Amino acid sequence: QVQLVESGGGLVQVGGSLRLSCAASGRTFSNYAIGWFRQAPGKEREFVATITWSGGSTSYTDSVKGRFTISRDNAKNTVYLQMNSLKPEDTAVYYCAASVHYVPRAAVSYKYWGQGTQVTVSS
Repeated sequence: QVQLVESGGGLVQVGGSLRLSCAASGRTFSNYAIGWFRQAPGKEREFVATITWSGGSTSYTDSVKGRFTISRDNAKNTVYLQMNSLKPEDTAVYYCAASVHYVPRAAVSYKYWGQGTQVTVSS
């Protein structure tokens, strides 16, 4: 069992930045790839970014490439999502999730999920 807790969400203006954190506890954190997903009102949950257990490989959805950066600190059992140049369409609840697969982009590949943190970008 892996427990995940997101933090760092909030209200930010267009063009601003936020850094989300995903803190893990339970089973060995470094065994899992960690992904970020988001869900806007009335929309399906979508993949945002993922990072391998070592941090050596990452993957992003096209709409956030060049603006978001995922990283991890296994010593702190934490994964980060640095979000820059935020846009109104980035408004959503952001979730982190853990997977035993390599660079998974599909939600079904993730076994453990956090409760989410709200990000609101105002124009």
